[in-house]
Amino acid sequence: MDSTDIHAPDPLNLTIRLREEPDAEEYVFRLVAENGRAKEESTLPDPDAALEAVERFGEDIFFPQPGPPKLCTQQYGGPQVALVTGTFHGREVTATFKRTDGCEIARWKALAPLLGGARGTGRSTGGSWT
Repeated sequence: MDSTDIHAPDPLNLTIRLREEPDAEEYVFRLVAENGRAKEESTLPDPDAALEAVERFGEDIFFPQPGPPKLCTQQYGGPQVALVTGTFHGREVTATFKRTDGCEIARWKALAPLLGGARGTGRSTGGSWT
C-alpha cells in the first residue's frame, strides 16, 4: 500500500504531557505515525507498542460513545496525570488521564505505552506510573 492509497490510515500526531505529581517536572513525549508505522520523530520509549495500544484502544478512549453510567471501584492509583493532545486519524484529541478510580486506572493501563511506559518493564519513563 502506498501513501496515495485511499485505504491508508490517516496520519497520527500526539503529544503526551505527564506529571508524577501536580508540582513535579513535566515529561513530554510525541507519537508520530503514518501509514501504520511510527516515525522517527516519535520520542516515546517504545513507539511501536504505543502505536499498537492507540490503534487498539484509542477510538473508544479518545471518543467514547454515550452509554449507561459506569460503576467504578473507589480505589486510588496515584497522583499521576497525563494530557494527550493532537490528531488521531484526522480527529482532534484532547484527553486527560488520571488514576483516581478503577475506571481511570483501566484507561491508563490500556494506553500505558502511550503514557511513557515501555513494553514489558511495568514502569514508565521518569517514574513508576503503571
